[in-house]
Amino acid sequence: MNSVLQSARRIVIKVGSAIVTNDGRGLDHTALANWSYQIAQLMAMGKEVVLVSSGAVAEGMQRLGWEQRPSSIHELQAAAAVGQMGLVHAYETSFRAHQIGTAQVLLTHDDLADRTRYLNALSTLRTLLSLKIVPIINENDTVVTDEIRFGDNDTLGALVTNLIEADVFVILTDQSGLYTADPRVDKTATLVSEAQAGDINLEKMAGGAGTGISRGGMLTKILAAKRAARSGAHTIIASGREANVLLRLAQGERIGTQLITTSTPLSARKTWLADHLQVRGKLIIDNGAALAISNEGKSLLPIGVTAIEGDFARGEVVACVTTEGKVIARGLVNYAANEACKIIGLATNQIETTLGYIDDVELIHRDNLVRLN
Repeated sequence: MNSVLQSARRIVIKVGSAIVTNDGRGLDHTALANWSYQIAQLMAMGKEVVLVSSGAVAEGMQRLGWEQRPSSIHELQAAAAVGQMGLVHAYETSFRAHQIGTAQVLLTHDDLADRTRYLNALSTLRTLLSLKIVPIINENDTVVTDEIRFGDNDTLGALVTNLIEADVFVILTDQSGLYTADPRVDKTATLVSEAQAGDINLEKMAGGAGTGISRGGMLTKILAAKRAARSGAHTIIASGREANVLLRLAQGERIGTQLITTSTPLSARKTWLADHLQVRGKLIIDNGAALAISNEGKSLLPIGVTAIEGDFARGEVVACVTTEGKVIARGLVNYAANEACKIIGLATNQIETTLGYIDDVELIHRDNLVRLN
């Protein structure tokens, strides 16, 4: 099978901190110029490209003279603010050499969790692509809190892939791809050339972050590929230091690890629901309800819920959790937490008697419910 990038029309490319900043020594302008050239060639082939770039914090650390990544939030935010200036200017200069305009887009999880902001982001990116502009996307590290500590641009890249319904998600890293074991410590490790996105065995063999500059490791890339597959996108993990890697992939050459999706793409609305990294509450459900959701795609009724966690409003995203603690679905709940607590375990004909009114017979309708693997 040739590289999936060959036939792709819309592509999301993510480049990691280690290769953007030459392992923390400052922005690698030669590398940025090289990627800009390759992306210009991809666009000349008729492909649309969105670039997700790490490197703001690492560049800020270099400008501030910090050798170790700080642990305090305010110092990380300061480094991101300082570094973002250099990162964006470097990309703008590189792409201008090919008469291509760029746009800075900074996102947080909340931008993609809120339905209105999600649609606004989608409209903006679609417009930029129609204008032949390359969006340069990064997490808005200057204002986020827990995301700066636990987030990563592999996940962000997958969310953007889902958002714009890209065909392929390319992750350029400082490794040649996914190996059967960590090649830095196990010399017998072999490269995984192709596998299916979402294969649980991939998660078992994935290692941690490779440097003190990077936040994500190979595991985050495996999970990001699994997320990107929800909208029907394939993922390629390859070395950003490989000569002309993007052009060779576009010509059909197999490089790195190719993670294929065979699943049917979710609808845009259900992909949005599945992409929520945070939920407002949990509905603990019994085995019967779990089977009805997982195997039959049915709605969640109050009678199948045994307990509720969290304080959520009507219309917010909640998780459906089995009694063993496994999250099997997410959905938009039809009743606020205080109302839902009163009707859990009840038959649908008891809702109105208990609440004095009835809006919906389901706690979550199947159209607003997405099953998770």
